[in-house]
Amino acid sequence: MTDIQTPNSANQYRQRFFIERSPVRGDVVRLTEAYQTIITKKNYPTAVKALLGEMLVAASLLIGTLKINGRLSVQLQSSDETSLLSWAMAECDHTGCVRALAGFKENQAWQNINTSRQAFGQLGQGVVLFISIHPERGEAYQGIVERVSDDLAECLAHYQKQSAQIPTLLKLATSDEVAGGILVQLLPQTDEDRENDPDLWERMSALTGTIKTDELTELQADEILYRLYHEEEVVTPEANPLSFGCTCSAQKSEGAILQLGHEEALNALDAHGGVLALDCGFCGQSYQFDEAKINALFI
Repeated sequence: MTDIQTPNSANQYRQRFFIERSPVRGDVVRLTEAYQTIITKKNYPTAVKALLGEMLVAASLLIGTLKINGRLSVQLQSSDETSLLSWAMAECDHTGCVRALAGFKENQAWQNINTSRQAFGQLGQGVVLFISIHPERGEAYQGIVERVSDDLAECLAHYQKQSAQIPTLLKLATSDEVAGGILVQLLPQTDEDRENDPDLWERMSALTGTIKTDELTELQADEILYRLYHEEEVVTPEANPLSFGCTCSAQKSEGAILQLGHEEALNALDAHGGVLALDCGFCGQSYQFDEAKINALFI
C-alpha cells in the first residue's frame, strides 16, 4: 500500500451514533486531507470534484453498515457518448482507507456545470450506478442502484430501503475543502419499540431533514448531532479515523506484466523507448520496468 496519510481524527473520521433505547443508528463522516489529496491528483472540473467527494463520503458511510473486513465502492459508468463524465468510483475499506478516481472529457462545457447534481444529471440515459462489496473472505457482490433522481444521496438511500429493507436517510455535501455527510437508519423494530415511540422514524426524518449543506462541511460531528438531536439520548462510541490510502504495489504491477505475456511485454517496452512505466491513477506512483526486469519475471 502506498501514499498513506497519517489519520487526523479531528479532521477526518466516521463517527457512529445511536439513539438510546431505540432501533435508530447512524454515522457522520468528515473528510479533509484525504478529499484534497484525491481531487488534486488530476485537473478535475468543479462539478466532478463535488461528485467524487459525495461518492467518497457515501462509500465511507455505507461500509459502516456492513460487518465485513474488505472494501466497498460506489461506482458509475456511462455508455452515452455525449456524456462529459465517462466513469467515476470511490472506495473505502474496513480500516478507513479511502481513494477515488474519475474519467472525464476535457470540454469548455464544464464551465457551466458546477454542482454534483449537474454532473450526475448530464450523464444521460446510459449511466449505470452500482455498489460493489469485496470482502477479504467470500464472494464479491455487486448491486445496481436505481437512478431515481439526479441526487446521489437520494439514489443510495432508495437502494438501501429497497435492497436491505432498511429505511435510510442520507445527506451528502462538499465544499472546496471538506466532504461530509450523515446516514441514519431504522433497524427492525419490535412491537415494544413501536408502542413506546410510535412516531420515532417520522421524528428522526423531520429532524435530519433540517441539516444544511454548509453544516455538514463546516461542523464537527458532535456539533451536528447536538443541533439535530439535542432532545434525544444520543450515544457516540469512539470515532473511526479515515485517511487516503492506495492499494497499488510493485507486485500488482508485475502481475499486470505477466498477464501481457513475455513477447507482448517486450513489444510494449520497445514501443515506449526501452522503459515500460505503469502509473497508478489513484496515487500517482510509477512502477518502471526495463528489459532486464521484464526478462526476470519470466524466468
